[in-house]
Amino acid sequence: MRIRVLGCSGAEFPGHNPTGFLLDNEILLDAGSLTNVLDEKAQLKIKNIFVTHAHLDHIKGIPFLADNIIIGNWRHRVNIFSIPSVIKTIKKHLLNSSVWPDLTVIPNPRNAVLNLKPVDAGESMEIDGYTITPYPVNHAVPAVGYLIEDRKKRRFFYTGDTGPFDTVWEKIGEKQLHCLIIEVSFPNKMGRMALITGHLTPNLLKEELSKISIPPKKIYVTHLKPQYFNTIHTELEGLDMNNLRLLRDGETITV
Repeated sequence: MRIRVLGCSGAEFPGHNPTGFLLDNEILLDAGSLTNVLDEKAQLKIKNIFVTHAHLDHIKGIPFLADNIIIGNWRHRVNIFSIPSVIKTIKKHLLNSSVWPDLTVIPNPRNAVLNLKPVDAGESMEIDGYTITPYPVNHAVPAVGYLIEDRKKRRFFYTGDTGPFDTVWEKIGEKQLHCLIIEVSFPNKMGRMALITGHLTPNLLKEELSKISIPPKKIYVTHLKPQYFNTIHTELEGLDMNNLRLLRDGETITV
């Protein structure tokens, strides 16, 4: 499994792209960065987008991708997966013919550019040789993370945006995670803000990792607020974990 980091920032600043992870060129996890990074050929390869939650920095690439498909007269269609509440929000507040054209009915309802596909938390899907399962996480809005497993039983978990939680680790923590992509948005001094808004700090991350029965082989940290990048980096180094490091926009990691 090869994961290209289109963006891994917790905000949009010059040189910092919002969240987007491209798995094997065809599956996208969150769409904060998409058309601002990928060229036309690469955009056309994306078949399925899995959204963790409906905050703008995780979905804003979807309407621009659909617009490019329409304008380019491409015979291409994209599925958007998430839990029902997220799908409802995208339809009602983004693809609503006011903020953006409703590309779930263009060019026609039976052959629309975008196909919104709700899936219940805990319900596994078989997509392109992967088993993908959404699990609820703790954020300010309804949100899930995704457990992805290939045919060789290699697996990784992407949390999306989340604060502390227990139930997911109880369900997946007894399986070996070859890779964990987990957010840390704020420095330790902003722990209260992190808890209120459903995010993690380095100290909160340490507590979360202690809940996992079998430690992940690799831990990648994402979603840092650029204003606190250096502070968070220093605090993560203080955890003294050899298998943990920060992600960078544009890199590719292998699970």
